[in-house]
Amino acid sequence: VQLQASGGGLVQAGDSLRLSCAASGRTVSSSNMGWFRQAPGKEREFVAGINWDGGSTDYADSIKGRFTISRDNAKNTQWLQMNSLKPEDTAVYYCAASRYGGTYWLNNRKYDYWGQGTLVTVSS
Repeated sequence: VQLQASGGGLVQAGDSLRLSCAASGRTVSSSNMGWFRQAPGKEREFVAGINWDGGSTDYADSIKGRFTISRDNAKNTQWLQMNSLKPEDTAVYYCAASRYGGTYWLNNRKYDYWGQGTLVTVSS
C-alpha cells in the first residue's frame, strides 16, 4: 500500500486545515486508517484513527473536539479536518493504514503502512 498525504501548510492560530491521504496499490476498504504527527524534537504521536467502515473513531486527548477523521472507501481516501488550530499542533503529519480492520486493532492503534509526511505550521 502506498499512502500519499497532502494539504499541509502555514496557517494562523484558530484557522482550519484539511489533510488528505490517498491510498494506492491495493484497496484499503477493509483496513483501519489513521493519522500521526511528529513535532520538532519530539517523538511521533498518535492523532486519530478510523475503523475500516468509518463506524468507529479514536482520537488523542490533545485534539479531541477539534479534529475529525473521515474516509471514503470508494475513493480509497481518508481526511483529517483540523479546526481551531493551535501553535502546539505544528508538526509533520503522517497518514497510516493497518493490515487489519476492526475495533480491536483500532483500540490498539496498530498501523503497518505509512505515507510521507505533510508539514503543518501554526503561527501564533
